[in-house]
Amino acid sequence: MSGEPEAGRGLRLDERQRRAWLRLIRTENVGPVTFRMLINRFGSAEEALQVLPELARSGGARRIRIPSQDEIDAELESARAMGARFIAIGEEHYPPLLARVENPPPLIAVRGRTELLRRPMLAVVGARNASLAGIKLAQRLALELGRAGYVVASGLARGIDAAAHQGSLDTGTVAVLAGGLDRPYPPENQALVGEIGERGVVLSEMPFGWAPRAQDFPRRNRIVAGLAYGLLVVEAANRSGSLISARLANEMGRLVFAVPGSPLDPRAAGTNKLLKEGAILVTETDDILDAVAPLLGQPPPQRGVEEPPDLATAPPPGEGERGRVLEALGPTPVAVDEIIRHTGLLPAQVLLILLELDLAGRLERHAGGAVSLLMEG
Repeated sequence: MSGEPEAGRGLRLDERQRRAWLRLIRTENVGPVTFRMLINRFGSAEEALQVLPELARSGGARRIRIPSQDEIDAELESARAMGARFIAIGEEHYPPLLARVENPPPLIAVRGRTELLRRPMLAVVGARNASLAGIKLAQRLALELGRAGYVVASGLARGIDAAAHQGSLDTGTVAVLAGGLDRPYPPENQALVGEIGERGVVLSEMPFGWAPRAQDFPRRNRIVAGLAYGLLVVEAANRSGSLISARLANEMGRLVFAVPGSPLDPRAAGTNKLLKEGAILVTETDDILDAVAPLLGQPPPQRGVEEPPDLATAPPPGEGERGRVLEALGPTPVAVDEIIRHTGLLPAQVLLILLELDLAGRLERHAGGAVSLLMEG
């Protein structure tokens, strides 16, 4: 980002900037990609907020909902009331590996011992309807990973996730929520999340008061995978969220580990499949420690992460340019580079037009930077 530095450049937001960042990321149709492009184009969140209505109208929207100052005050007060705070990408305690994933969350809400976020992490996930043996193994592995110096990250789900958190409470654990910090799920883990908030870290990119929806759990899984050098799956059925986490970890260039299980147990079908596909087999903690040790101090690859063109000096697109980009778009995802080649427009102009469409709620972004047009009706 230009104007306001990215991770690793010593960013420190003052209170006014933090409020503006929070207001921008909470704006309708603004996600991590759009946020980054807006900062790149306008230099600051405050400047971007001023032009959002005009950009949304250019993309075909009648209006765009920007949170009021009172709404931002209310969210900040909710954070203060539970001892939480917001950390921006680039600030000291923003998790360093998460900052290197494609389109990381610009702001995360955290509660607890934020110094843990700077330590090396490993993720442990698995089945919600876990077996007793799987729960005991997850607890033991998490405990031993913690004693070896790693913070254990997971998603607070019942079963394996909860066992991993319980096993690493004394050594350091991070729980990533799919909803707001004040809306942990499932309800039976309310006491556990309270303990983690005191002894570990609870983390979310979602607004306070946000009740998690089905589509929010893959976003949570992405953060769990992004925090860690590697991700261990203890038990997982075929079509499970844990396999989504493993796929995301693999796409990020992180190590994927799996515990083998009986072919007769459907809770082992997913882990056995991962092993067939090349995951590292784990029967004891040293299997993980030996694989991860060479990576310490070496940042993981930034797959799909690249600095966008400088949008600050891009000439404003006209209706003709907008029409050419719209003609190139459809319901099928297409790479942005292909749109640039097809239209013959400057990369910065194409990105600005896509930004307008995104703010208008007419664009869908896909993995790897591809985009598609959301069809009306």
